[in-house]
Amino acid sequence: MVAATTRFATPVEIAAWDEHVTGNPGGGNMLQSASYAATKQLGGGWRARYLVHEFQGESAAENYRSYNLVLEKQVPLLGRFWYMIKGPALADPAHIAAFCEANRRFVADKRLRVFTIKIEPDILLNDNNRQLFSAAGLVKSVNLQPNDHTAILPIKTTDEEELLKTLGSRSRNAIRRAAREGCRVERVSASDENMRTMYSLMQNVGGQKQLIRPFEYYKKFWSEFAEKDQGRFYFAFTDNKPVVAAFVVRYGKKGTYKDGGSLSEGRQYGDANLVQWRAITELIRDFGISEYDFCGTPPSEKIKDKTHPHYGMGLFKTAFVKQITDYIGAYEQVLSPVKTRLWNAAFERLLRQLWVRKTGQNFY
Repeated sequence: MVAATTRFATPVEIAAWDEHVTGNPGGGNMLQSASYAATKQLGGGWRARYLVHEFQGESAAENYRSYNLVLEKQVPLLGRFWYMIKGPALADPAHIAAFCEANRRFVADKRLRVFTIKIEPDILLNDNNRQLFSAAGLVKSVNLQPNDHTAILPIKTTDEEELLKTLGSRSRNAIRRAAREGCRVERVSASDENMRTMYSLMQNVGGQKQLIRPFEYYKKFWSEFAEKDQGRFYFAFTDNKPVVAAFVVRYGKKGTYKDGGSLSEGRQYGDANLVQWRAITELIRDFGISEYDFCGTPPSEKIKDKTHPHYGMGLFKTAFVKQITDYIGAYEQVLSPVKTRLWNAAFERLLRQLWVRKTGQNFY
């Protein structure tokens, strides 16, 4: 039987936050990082809270610490709303009941006035895990993150030719052709000019207008990760003009394709594929990453559905790796049923509308 406790991290632990998170079961997630915490606190109405969950059991595998970032928002009349984005990190999904009980005791003992905790962990979607979450009293919520369904490339070799052979034939052929025809791909600095170029390409992916957050949000995000040597920009050029751009993150031993953009004209065949290949191979060379997350696809059962809004995204990413990873998505640990009902019935929708109207940004 596994038991758990919850506490706030110490100042010493917060100072080494990324080291602790990347030591979590599963290796951590970039959206649990110090860089992301700093980004969300930039005029977003969120406060970063750093929690440590300590698990105790009979075996060595059941004795561990899990470091989890919580985004806190004060809600008028209701109290505090907690969002544990891409957490918690658990050694075993069966530990979710101990996690929930530890949260309940912690919030009550500290009188924190938290009425609900939304979690969205990297735990696989399957019937067993659904049952574990339901038995722990968790309530399914609307998924918030784009990579609750994603394509992940496992890195099982550092030999580029051998790794290339593991890709889907469509992407492998595109990479080879682009390289053969002299497609120019470069890693570029995190300068203001390059960030603005990136932002412009993101707004018009393939000539289609995209609704994205304001530039200052991305600038903060990109700068935070780049300054810690956790984020890189890669551009593909045609006649010295950037036509494809990607921002990739390295967090611990994981690489992630976070942001991308492109023009619809002036492109070379395979340029976007070659951008990804350059990023992947350099992250392997420089950091020894063990996986590369393409960060967002349709669910596995809808990957061939041409009406799905992420169909094109999925088509590109599954050219690299066919298998889709489906995570369990967002759930709520309801601590105050009455306040949570009010939140879900009206308060959340109202605050989201007001926030978008005021800032032009997504609430989450």
